[in-house]
Amino acid sequence: MRPSIRSLALVLGLVVPTLGHAATWEVDPVHSTVGFAIRHMMISTVRGHFHTFTATATGDPAAPTAATIVATIDATTIDTANEKRDTHLKTADFLDVEKFPTIVFTSKKIESAGQGKVKVTGDLTLHGVTKQVVVDVEGPTPTIKDPMGNTKAGAHATARINRKDFGIVWNKAMDGGGIMLGEEIDISIDIEAVKKSD
Repeated sequence: MRPSIRSLALVLGLVVPTLGHAATWEVDPVHSTVGFAIRHMMISTVRGHFHTFTATATGDPAAPTAATIVATIDATTIDTANEKRDTHLKTADFLDVEKFPTIVFTSKKIESAGQGKVKVTGDLTLHGVTKQVVVDVEGPTPTIKDPMGNTKAGAHATARINRKDFGIVWNKAMDGGGIMLGEEIDISIDIEAVKKSD
């Protein structure tokens, strides 16, 4: 099964419109998740996530298309709640984490997609291959102050990629027809971001 997301903290672009002027926001990993899902034997869905990731967004809400977002996922921290499967996913059949230990996203464009929504277009580098992807974002939420005085905002983002586009082609035919794994990966990202500086 192929958890090629990576994808993913691109959703930080969602926080850019909440700034009063150019500022830097960073993902709070304790309250954020980067998850993925793939069809298994065409009858069920297997889900997983990555434990370790970072993301930073810098921009001015008056010019959101000029914002910049950089996100990095530690591919070695993949977790599908099955140790044997996770070990296989780290091999050359899938993520090949010895050669490609990180998944990186760099934004290229952020644009409005209607009330409370934006689209973030950027380059996703996965398994040594870079492709342009588009992430649909709901949010950001209004900013709040947490009990420690930090300014925070949140958002939810989704995307879909084809693992074959990134050179991840392993599969297995089943008796009677059909294949073991789907080609499309659904990415789901929930972000809580903290404003770091103006």
